[in-house]
Amino acid sequence: MHMKKVGFIGLGVMGYAMASNLLKKGFSVTVYNRTPGKTDGLRDLGAVVLETPAAIAEASDIVITMISNDAAIREVYWGESGIFAGVRSGQTLIDSSTISPVLAKELAAAAEALGASFLDAPVTGSKPAAESGMLVFMAGGPAEALDGAKDVLLAMGRKVIPMGPNGSGAVAKLAHNTIVGINVVALSEGMAIAASGGIDGSAFLELVQSGGAASKAAEMKGPKLLESNYDVQFSLELMLKDLKLSSVLSDSLKVPTPLLEAAKGQFQIGEALGYSELDMSSVGQAYEQWIGRRFGGGKA
Repeated sequence: MHMKKVGFIGLGVMGYAMASNLLKKGFSVTVYNRTPGKTDGLRDLGAVVLETPAAIAEASDIVITMISNDAAIREVYWGESGIFAGVRSGQTLIDSSTISPVLAKELAAAAEALGASFLDAPVTGSKPAAESGMLVFMAGGPAEALDGAKDVLLAMGRKVIPMGPNGSGAVAKLAHNTIVGINVVALSEGMAIAASGGIDGSAFLELVQSGGAASKAAEMKGPKLLESNYDVQFSLELMLKDLKLSSVLSDSLKVPTPLLEAAKGQFQIGEALGYSELDMSSVGQAYEQWIGRRFGGGKA
């Protein structure tokens, strides 16, 4: 069995780190990014840079896309020199972006018509997990294709959880990120109450982490809120995008989601205040403005 040739399209915060890990694990990797310049460091690690998504598909056994939104995904797959222009029978296409389940199913049908397989395999874990190869993939699609791609996915992550047929990975991701978004808002709200009541922020965060309020959000975002350090692990803009997609999905499934809508509203306030390109934890700054003090101490 030859070492699989992997094509990687979309070299943002996550994609760059994921492609780096494939190269470090010895895979033959070709890369493409819509905006030039992102490919330089990967070229140094041994990646071959190609000019179009179609060229990536032609050169690869497995193609992975990590792109920010549905419109950009459509362009990369169906565009004039898109992936579908270069696909051949027997290939596996994997999208690790967060997209709507409807689009995931459309991509699967288009891939199948060309004799290829498609997996919607979004990830959980932000920049640190991508860099350390500790991502978790939730995968929707044919079991055979998933088995064939598992070694590639596990070069970038620590776990692959099969979720069911195509579209299931996308649904799981939106349900998961609904909880993440709500948790970050919940943490901010609790910290606002504590700060307003004169409690030291770090003492309060220690309590949160020691009790029933403990969460990954508190672990990952609590220190950022205390330090007002909003360097991007996962941007507010992307979390808001995911919550909007989840809102559309839950409406179509007729699931009542009062907490999703409340959290989405808080992230929209963050967007209106100009925090889109900061880390999603910056949603807490709205609370700091309302109470007139910082969670870490001092006036807001």
